[in-house]
Amino acid sequence: MRFLVAVPLLLLLVLFALTNRAPVRLGLWPTDFVAEVPLSLVVLLAMGLAFLLGGLFVWFSALAQRARARRAEAQVRLLDEQLAELKARLARADASAPSLPPPG
Repeated sequence: MRFLVAVPLLLLLVLFALTNRAPVRLGLWPTDFVAEVPLSLVVLLAMGLAFLLGGLFVWFSALAQRARARRAEAQVRLLDEQLAELKARLARADASAPSLPPPG
């Protein structure tokens, strides 16, 4: 199933890289660094960087949700323990209560 999606996308990437081979000058402003690289490489690297930054953003936003889920699970465990204790106390109280004679 993955191949049905991956193969066409990889084919498109290869075709994009092959058709956009024109050199582009890239410079870094505060320095005198200048490089000539193919346009396809610039675009693909920018897309890859955006993908990684988006993944990091989603991962960091999920951290808060996972922490909230852990706190909720701890609270559920605590409430389950309290419920079991209360049921045990109720059972002990019912067992030790004197039985009343039937009316009549």
